[in-house]
Amino acid sequence: MKKSYVSLFLSLVVALMVAGCGGGQGQAPQAGGEANAGNAGAGQVEKLKVGIMSGPEEDIWKVVKEVAAKDSLDLELIVFSDYVQPNKVLEDGQLDANAFQHVPYLEEFNAGQGTHIVKLADTINYPIGMYSKKVKDVSELKEGDLVGLPNDPTNGARALILFEQAGLIKLKEGVGVKATVRDIVDNPKKLEFKEMDAAFLTKALDDLAAAVINSNFAIESGLVPTKDAIFMEPKDSPWVNIIAVREADNDKPVFQKLVKAFHSDEVKKLVTEKYGDSMVTAW
Repeated sequence: MKKSYVSLFLSLVVALMVAGCGGGQGQAPQAGGEANAGNAGAGQVEKLKVGIMSGPEEDIWKVVKEVAAKDSLDLELIVFSDYVQPNKVLEDGQLDANAFQHVPYLEEFNAGQGTHIVKLADTINYPIGMYSKKVKDVSELKEGDLVGLPNDPTNGARALILFEQAGLIKLKEGVGVKATVRDIVDNPKKLEFKEMDAAFLTKALDDLAAAVINSNFAIESGLVPTKDAIFMEPKDSPWVNIIAVREADNDKPVFQKLVKAFHSDEVKKLVTEKYGDSMVTAW
C-alpha cells in the first residue's frame, strides 16, 4: 500500500512538471514596439510608433495604418503640430519613425542638433504656396508690403526661392537651400519680410500682404492650395517629404513593411481623389 502511494505521488509530480513546461502555449504574443522591430516570428504582430503632423497627414496615415494591419504591423500614430519635436523624440527613442520633413530640413536639423536620423523612403510632395487675403495676384503686391515666410532655415529658403520664382526678388547666385533674407540682392518693391513659426503663418494672414505657407498648415486651416494660392511651386518640386528613422535602425526588416504600407494603392487613391494637385505621391 505504501508503495502505491509513493507511485501515485511521483505520477502527480511528473504531470505537474509537464503542465508547467507547456503553460505558455497558445498565449497571444506581446508586441513591444522598437524592441520587437525586425524580430517577430511568422504571424506575430509587430508594433511601431510613428510621429506625424496634424492635418491632412492624419487622413493619410489612417489609411497607412489600415493597410499595415493586414501585414501584421500595428502602427501607433503620434500627432505633432510643430517641426522640432518629432525629430527630438525620435532621436531619444520615444518614436520608431516619423514622417513630416524633407531631406534639406533633416540635414539641417542633424547638423544643428547632433541627431542621427536618416531617410527611409519618400512619401508625398507638398508644393508650397503663397497666400493672401488682400491681393489676387503677386503682381498686385505694392511697394513696402509686409510678407511672411517660415522661420526655420530650410523652409525659409524654400519660401525665398518661391518669392524669386514669382519675380518678386532676386537671390545671391548659388545660395540655393541655404538662402536667407540676407541673400536678397534685388527687391524692386522693397518688400519687408517677416519670419515666423510655420504653424502661425495662416493666423497672421490678416496682418500680412502675403505669406508663403507649407501646404499641410494651409490645408489644415481650410485653404485649398490649387485654388487659394496666388503662386505655387511646380508639381515636380524637389522638396519631397520622407519617412525618417534613427540611423541604427535603418536596416530593420519591419520598416520595409512600413514603406510597403505607405507606398500602397490605397494611399495613392486617397491622395489623388481627396487632395488632387495639392499633393503629389513620390513613388
